Amino acid sequence: MLDENDLYNRIQDDFPLHTRPYQTAGEAFDLSERAMLSLLARDVGNGRISRIGAVFAPNTIGASTVAALSIPLARIDRVVERINSDPDISQSHAREGHRYNLWFVAGARDRTTLDGVLSRLAMDIGQRPIDLPLEREYRTDLGLPLGVTRSPRRAPQQPLQMLNAPLRPDLDEADWRLAAALESGLALTPQPYHALARRTGLALSETLARLARWRSAGVIRRFGAILRHRPFGYTHNVMCVWNVPDARVDAVGLRLAHVPHVTMCFRRTRRLPAWQYNLFAMIHARSANELHTTLARFDAVGGLADAPCAVLQASQCYKQRGTRFGGAMPEF
Repeated sequence: MLDENDLYNRIQDDFPLHTRPYQTAGEAFDLSERAMLSLLARDVGNGRISRIGAVFAPNTIGASTVAALSIPLARIDRVVERINSDPDISQSHAREGHRYNLWFVAGARDRTTLDGVLSRLAMDIGQRPIDLPLEREYRTDLGLPLGVTRSPRRAPQQPLQMLNAPLRPDLDEADWRLAAALESGLALTPQPYHALARRTGLALSETLARLARWRSAGVIRRFGAILRHRPFGYTHNVMCVWNVPDARVDAVGLRLAHVPHVTMCFRRTRRLPAWQYNLFAMIHARSANELHTTLARFDAVGGLADAPCAVLQASQCYKQRGTRFGGAMPEF
């Protein structure tokens, strides 16, 4: 009998770069190509899966930032409507625990364009978002460990890897077309890379070669099934932030990245006096007990005990998808 948890654990990272990838992926589970496609179509349709595709390392393709607003509850629906209508906004969440209660992720082809996105939002909303760009990445792993063991799918990167981001590739127009074509994910057809190649104007072999280069260089962080957290039981989404002295933040961030159930850990820019925090950790947990156990473990992380801290729990997810760069793309 098929264990869907085992299947999804496998295909969250290493989806085949093969002319018939669904057939190849299904073979390890004695699934036919048709059965694999039917299973994925079901879970895309019911919202358990966002897409089959790429997650790029931060700021290797285009530019992105996390930003926040302080919005009275009476206005929040109207502000969310404005934010979510912008194609450059990929995620938005309400969070409790701080006066900055509306958080979003913005991305664009370059930083100049991204600044324009934030300026337009500020003009329409009447408040300039605090802009918190990434300075250093200690851990990013949004693949969900499924099954009863709840063990992490992978260990954090080694320290040297964590401190050195992938080299930003020199993208030509074909690369930008490929990045844009990946935004909506691979087609649920037997030969999805053929369709991707047609959309980008590249030969099939060149399309697969570019994806392989990006993946081996770390530009593509994950390539596979992008699962939605809540339908798989991860109902607790908490962002913890600390103000750690700059001279110590890297050492603390590296230790924090190894705490179980920490899925992301970053250093981000402070915005004084409005925002004092520079170290961020995201927790995705399946129960209140799992969440509280993780929060308690933070007390044992050296360098955090006396650091000013805030805990912001997600109370509402308004929008969640991958960053899109197609709006800046020329027609092919």
